[in-house]
Amino acid sequence: MEEFLRQYGPIGIFLGAGFEGQTALIVGGLLARQHILNLWLVLACATAGSGIVDHMLFVAGRSFRTHRWVVRATQQAAFARALKFIERYPISYILAFRFIFGLRVASPIAVGVSQVPTWRFALLNILGAVIWASAFTFAGFIFGEAVHNLLGHGHHAGRWTLLAAGVIILVVAAVWAVRYLLGRRKARAAVSGPPDIA
Repeated sequence: MEEFLRQYGPIGIFLGAGFEGQTALIVGGLLARQHILNLWLVLACATAGSGIVDHMLFVAGRSFRTHRWVVRATQQAAFARALKFIERYPISYILAFRFIFGLRVASPIAVGVSQVPTWRFALLNILGAVIWASAFTFAGFIFGEAVHNLLGHGHHAGRWTLLAAGVIILVVAAVWAVRYLLGRRKARAAVSGPPDIA
């Protein structure tokens, strides 16, 4: 198991940081504390995964901002308020959007639709990715340190830390599954419309 994590853990952290969020970073920090992965490698993979994917989403928003679907979305009140906030506080928003639950994917697209210059987003995106990756990776590392100190320094401490990482992954997977199922139910309800009243 440890050999598998050493080989494929960095890839998982890269993809997890880009598409899932902070769970991959916390698990990476736990694995770094157990010396299964190098801490700096975890930070580099997390930063790269987040930075690259979010820049691609920004480019998508910038490239298709004149498309009728995007134009229609910008006319929604919530999207319009978000754009105003981005235009007014671009630095704060770009640095902070990774920490805002539910806006991870939409935010770089919204910034792409805004008037924020590409070079400014690119620089702030890198800085934001470093801050975000460091915060959650070190959170996992500190949690792993606490488990290590609580259970001692034998092999059983490492096993308990790996178990904790597994539990975190399962809980997050369950939450995502529930959210997905609820989203599909809402979508079906919206398509079918309200029931007819005789």
